[in-house]
Amino acid sequence: MYSPGHLYIFMAKVTKGAEPKAPKATGKTTKSAAELDENDELAKFRAAKKAEEEEGISRMIKDVTARKAATASNVSVDNFSWDTYDTKGFGEGYTSHEREALLKQYSGTVTTVNESEVVKGTVVGINDRDVILNIGFKSDGLVPLAEFKDMTNLKIGDVVDLFIEERENTMGQLILSRRKAKLVKGWEYVQQALDKDEVIEGFVKRRTKGGLIVDVFGIEAFLPGSQIDVKPIRDFDIYVNKNIEVKVVKINYTNDNVVVSHKVLIEKDLEQQKAAILTNLEKGQVLEGVIKNMTNFGVFIDLGGVDGLLHITDISWGRISHPEELLKLDQVVKIVVLDFDEDKKRISLGMKQLTPHPWDALSADITVGSKVKGKVVNVADYGAFLELQPGVEGLIHVSEMSWSQHLRNPQDFLKVHDELEAVVLTIDREERKMSLGIKQLTEDPWTRQAILAKYAVGTRHKGIVRNLTNFGLFIELEEGIDGLVHVSDLSWTKKIKHPSEFTKVGETLEVQVLELDATNRRLALSHKHLEENPWDTFETIFTIGSVHKCTLISKNDKGAVLELPYGIEGFCSAKNLAKADNGKVEAGESLDFKVLEFSKDDRRIVLSHKATWSTEEEEKPAKPAANKKAAPKGKTIDKINQESEKSTLGDLEALTALKEKMSGNKSAE
Repeated sequence: MYSPGHLYIFMAKVTKGAEPKAPKATGKTTKSAAELDENDELAKFRAAKKAEEEEGISRMIKDVTARKAATASNVSVDNFSWDTYDTKGFGEGYTSHEREALLKQYSGTVTTVNESEVVKGTVVGINDRDVILNIGFKSDGLVPLAEFKDMTNLKIGDVVDLFIEERENTMGQLILSRRKAKLVKGWEYVQQALDKDEVIEGFVKRRTKGGLIVDVFGIEAFLPGSQIDVKPIRDFDIYVNKNIEVKVVKINYTNDNVVVSHKVLIEKDLEQQKAAILTNLEKGQVLEGVIKNMTNFGVFIDLGGVDGLLHITDISWGRISHPEELLKLDQVVKIVVLDFDEDKKRISLGMKQLTPHPWDALSADITVGSKVKGKVVNVADYGAFLELQPGVEGLIHVSEMSWSQHLRNPQDFLKVHDELEAVVLTIDREERKMSLGIKQLTEDPWTRQAILAKYAVGTRHKGIVRNLTNFGLFIELEEGIDGLVHVSDLSWTKKIKHPSEFTKVGETLEVQVLELDATNRRLALSHKHLEENPWDTFETIFTIGSVHKCTLISKNDKGAVLELPYGIEGFCSAKNLAKADNGKVEAGESLDFKVLEFSKDDRRIVLSHKATWSTEEEEKPAKPAANKKAAPKGKTIDKINQESEKSTLGDLEALTALKEKMSGNKSAE
């Protein structure tokens, strides 16, 4: 009996018009049985098959050698017919009946196959290593048994898809692959699923960065983490080695990439659920939800397809810095709807509103003046908040932290998590507000009996400069006890315009008490009074008419300021600056000056250079007409007016300005 392969070889040679030749020994002759491994059953099977084919082919070649068809060059195997040729003498050794039976047997059994295509094959044999398959070709093909691992019940007669790699290799064998056939078919099924928007089932093989690898039709597809579910997935491992329904959303043939999604399968159902929830939603409604995400400002809760925001301030009546202090992801919680924006689909939720407000349960014993204990939960620029119990807080203003009059940063006194005691200053239960103080836990330094003796007039102390102003500086002698040093009380000799010329904040300065008013909490201090008044001595040195070497410090249109010996300053009018040679006196130049006027009380010296070389009548300062100075202690207004008459009219304005610079006292109009 001839196999279909025998007839195929015969017809192929006839259609080419070439004279049939005997088979060559290379590639198509099988080895003898002696050369085969006796234990290799597959090799024996192949040898027997080849021997049978060789015998049949040789016999058919001899039958057609006598007659060749000249017109057979364009005859294909598919439309070959024995009637095309003169078959006289064909089939020598066969009767006409046998020949007709042979032709009938092989009629329609010849199959044409092409490489790189998928065909159906029937299992005709199975051994330990290979599966033998018949695809209707001239010979059977072999496929490794490993490619049938998914078919645990593989048996002879099963039909499977096969990919033709080679119709005939160098050994004359048909090379098939089931794995490649599955891939080709898989890509066809994947494309079909994308075109028809079909739901397919895949197997999650493993997790990867950003998602999962899913096997669909033998192809590894990528399932992004964002496409697994409508809510964020934190543990991808729970899906590994499980089946999952997906839809194909993208195919990239260039990179052989397939992207699938599971999220799209449930979104449609969620839209219906969301619409139902939004329709029945109303303020005050109590719901259950699952925490799906946490931020520093609150948590997002899944209400069954709709997300709502639970702000951090609505989680607890107490103060918390992050929601994770009380809540955790995937936790089921009860919440109440606070607000709902139907247009923007925004839902505001609350949790603390489901419990009574702590102020309602606040003890009635807490009243003004009572002492309370708590923990500092927040420190601001203006003060600190003390939590007595969750949801009940009181403000400790910075001014209530210390008896000191100089406000400082609250963080200098308190820190978050500090536990301390305080005194209730005010309480409003309706407004749920409370103010507290901690300085009240100590005695007010101004109310101590010892304050009068400690800071009596004339006593000397050291303090820290806390503040500078245009009129003076404030010194803190102790916690809560401050005093003022007027700018005129800083130095006997120097004309200080601003305290910053003399000292700076933070420095230690020694002072003497000039005045104490405990009732009004006022303390007048002086630095210059630590020394004796040098003007008592200057009165005997700078007598009227005496001449002294002076240095010009500064000048203007009205006159010049001069530096006299011992570091004191005097004034010379512009007219009295004239030189004998009519030259100009420049700053820094030293000349002789004559004293025209000396006032110990006003600390004023009026000088003239012109008087040292001219015999003209000396021009004295004019008597002030409108300006009247407040009488110092021990002096009457009449006496001050008498002393003021010593000034000449021409020097009045300049001297007044100088006097204000030196003393800092305000003139009374």
